[in-house]
Amino acid sequence: MDTSAQPGPAPVVAAPAILATGAGAALRVLAYPVLLAAMVVTGVAAPRLGWDLGIANFLFLLGTIAYFATLERLIPYEPAWHPSRREWRSYGIYFLLTLLGGGIAQFGVSWLVNAVAAPVPALPPAAEIPLALLAGSLGSYVMHRLGHTNRWLWKLHGIHHLPDKVNVGNNGVSHVLDIVLAQGAVQLALALAGFSEPSVFLVGLFVVVQGYFTHANIDVRIGWLNRVLASPEQHRLHHSTDLAEAGNYGSDLSIWDQLFGSFTWRPGRRPAGIGVTDPGSFPPVGAIGATLLHPLRGDRRY
Repeated sequence: MDTSAQPGPAPVVAAPAILATGAGAALRVLAYPVLLAAMVVTGVAAPRLGWDLGIANFLFLLGTIAYFATLERLIPYEPAWHPSRREWRSYGIYFLLTLLGGGIAQFGVSWLVNAVAAPVPALPPAAEIPLALLAGSLGSYVMHRLGHTNRWLWKLHGIHHLPDKVNVGNNGVSHVLDIVLAQGAVQLALALAGFSEPSVFLVGLFVVVQGYFTHANIDVRIGWLNRVLASPEQHRLHHSTDLAEAGNYGSDLSIWDQLFGSFTWRPGRRPAGIGVTDPGSFPPVGAIGATLLHPLRGDRRY
């Protein structure tokens, strides 16, 4: 399966004039809080109303992608990073393959999570949810950092770093096994720790929000909150071709990066370049079949 080599930057599309004035400034301030509010409402309402949590999570995911794709046109950080139509097709295939393969591979994980997660919280939500968030975030940080430091795991995770731009569409450019290992490990850790299903669901929504927020090509800055939460400002540096600045492994919280010495963000810092430092060690991002087989092919040049 090959959607051809990665094309050059899409044409720059000017934002509506009104968004260059007060409306744009307001949108830059409200964009993130509005999504967080929607996450909280969904996370609280879904369990209480008896919704299927898997379906609710999936619908929230689609809504999040649509929300940020719209914001990328209204308040872009780098207009040249807009996906072309060809790239959107490629990203869509990765997204569908990840959903299909991840759903099949995690069937057993989901069953085990439902089996071992406590139906009734052992702690009040005000205590359980922050603890679940911290535990899940730490697990995610460890798996992500291993994806960059372990040679075999990098052959999986490196697929995510192939695009030469950062936007909400290519957040889904990943190897199926990379998604399964990372998400499965975090979900199992949360469930085996005894956190209730509603708390695991709410933390999962937050991870979805943060994952797509940090990847969004939007001109939004969160200031001092960068010391607590991951953000697009940090994650663009994570995708840098300069390994000295490509830390920031946290995709939801930034506290672990600060604790373990991988926090490289500073106000106004821009990445030196986007992509992998040795592109020839991976197939092109558009060659989807080759990227899926890449971990099985050993070390080779493309």
